[in-house]
Amino acid sequence: MRKLLGIGLAAGAAFALGGIALNRGESINALWVLAAGACVYALGYRFYAAWISARVLAADATRATPAERLDNGRDFVPTARWVVFGHHFAAIAGPGPLIGPTLAAQFGYLPGVLWILVGSVLGGCVQDMVVLFASTRRDGRTLGQMARDELGPVGGLAAILGTLAIMVILIAVLGLVVVNAMKHSPWATSTVFATIPIAMGVGLYMRVLRPGRVAEASLIGVALLLLAVAGGGWLDHQPALRPLFDHEATALAGFVIGYGFVAAVLPVWLLLAPRDYLSTFLKLGTVVLLAIAIVLLRPELKLPAMTRFVDGSGPIFAGPLFPFVFITIACGAVSGFHALVSSGTTPKLIRTEADVRLVGYGSMVLESLVAIMAMIAAALLDPGVYFAINSPLAALGGDAHAAVATLSGWGFPVSIEQMQSLAHEVGEATLFARTGGAPSLAVGMASILSGVFGAGLLAVWYHFAIMFEAVFILTTLDAGTRVGRFMLQDALGHLVPALGRTSWYPSVLLSSGLVVAAWGYFLYVGVIDPNGGINILWPLFGISNQMLAGIALAVVTAIILRGPRWRHAWVTALPLAWLAIVTSVAAWQKLFDPSPKIGFLAGARDLAARLAAGALPPAKAAVAGRLIFNQRLDAALTAFFLVVVWVVILDMLRIAWQRLRGAAVPPSREAAYVATRLEEGARA
Repeated sequence: MRKLLGIGLAAGAAFALGGIALNRGESINALWVLAAGACVYALGYRFYAAWISARVLAADATRATPAERLDNGRDFVPTARWVVFGHHFAAIAGPGPLIGPTLAAQFGYLPGVLWILVGSVLGGCVQDMVVLFASTRRDGRTLGQMARDELGPVGGLAAILGTLAIMVILIAVLGLVVVNAMKHSPWATSTVFATIPIAMGVGLYMRVLRPGRVAEASLIGVALLLLAVAGGGWLDHQPALRPLFDHEATALAGFVIGYGFVAAVLPVWLLLAPRDYLSTFLKLGTVVLLAIAIVLLRPELKLPAMTRFVDGSGPIFAGPLFPFVFITIACGAVSGFHALVSSGTTPKLIRTEADVRLVGYGSMVLESLVAIMAMIAAALLDPGVYFAINSPLAALGGDAHAAVATLSGWGFPVSIEQMQSLAHEVGEATLFARTGGAPSLAVGMASILSGVFGAGLLAVWYHFAIMFEAVFILTTLDAGTRVGRFMLQDALGHLVPALGRTSWYPSVLLSSGLVVAAWGYFLYVGVIDPNGGINILWPLFGISNQMLAGIALAVVTAIILRGPRWRHAWVTALPLAWLAIVTSVAAWQKLFDPSPKIGFLAGARDLAARLAAGALPPAKAAVAGRLIFNQRLDAALTAFFLVVVWVVILDMLRIAWQRLRGAAVPPSREAAYVATRLEEGARA
């Protein structure tokens, strides 16, 4: 039966992928994409992940995990597998799988769909599972700690410095996105605010009032969460209450910074785990609704399989198909940020190694499915509407009339009346140049959901989608901050040993404050800058995220090479080789490409020249100095990240060379075996 299942899934995947890839000259049904994803993900989880777990990792359910051995009720807490799954999925599923595929649709739907499927099953899911397993076997150590232990002082130091720097940039960008999503949106803001006390109530219910009653707590939490969503819609139409949740970006930035600090210092069972667990219901529930709507509607994809912009001339972002489709999609296929969560909070919650495949590989499968849904939502829009929403007006001629003429000349007809009508239907003043991907994704999601669940509710579904995106991102921000706390504690422990104690509250408060201050500074600068400022770091998000994945894959490849099953190191080495190529080419182009639209340094030179010549409008001239500095900062960070990645890879290759020539290789540093005393582990 297992063989028949595998053959059936393989045949279904081949048939669906063939229908997508070989179709030319006419639109295809979105159901083909959904079917291809379902078959590929099922194949990967059922067979490839199971093989890796059994043969490469040798997962042992009778072995006590650090959550059991080091249980302290705060950071190390044995937690039910579905709660851990919910927390992990909520923590890793940030803006990447939503925004990345939406922007990458500029190239057409085909390149993005193929990379999301192949990249996740063979790369992203494997990275998440192997890093989670490696950390679980090493007392929940962070990625930086494992790099220091397994690679040596040079590669370990490079990995620690690079990971900390990348993490600060990633969290700052996440914070900026969630602030912009909630800005002047009382519905989204009130709902996001409500998830915090609801999560704390659920945490107390499962920990104090009714220990172990996960189903009861889940039902109560989901009911309250749905009530919060409905209440946000009601509140949005109450003139007396609406101003209480209608805030400027600076006030919301303060909330996000404060929330990040509180989430990092409170016990994990009180806020982080239950909040992420409940957010998962909202996230997965929305994804399931989208899947049901696609099956029922069977809508036709309107974007072409490949657009004219594969040469790098696109209006949304500049850069050719290779390597920028891989960089732009980022988390939907492979995400280095996931390695921070897989070696941060989650391994301290795992009850048994038998849960690693579900939590590590399975969570990334679901995130990749979210990316597929985002690509479908973008591809269902009229191409003219898609480009009008996502392209800055400067790239389309400067105003709405010029934008319409430019897009129509490219073969993507759209009219001002069409855009005005759509904006009115979703309750917005305008949809022109709503860059960043979030608004167009919300329009696409709303069009799908309203087609099945209420044709007259397009505005309701649009604002629900905006709120959904905000919740998606905030859960990643809090987990990232906690992971950053763990990493900084480890570094400070070398100076003052007491500061390296994970759950010592003076260390917790100090390290959390430093981490939040680091990314909070960049977030604050971004929201007060009238011309974007920190937004210029967004192109660095994709590159740094993929470089962090390269660091993580290099570390776990070294771990496998130092173990008895070193011949299976290709499992992580192959995706590492691909990411090394992609990120190196992308970094080189962003550093040295002569086009100001692509190269950071070229962009800084061009802006400086125009400023000196007096060719800039007064508003832009006033902030030109800061924009030039940010371009150069981007270049410096890109060069630093590139050097860090290759130092780590070369240190890993040193271990590989020793293994291949038969030289002695120090054994991998696993914790000693201790038999589990938990009933679940004993039964397994």
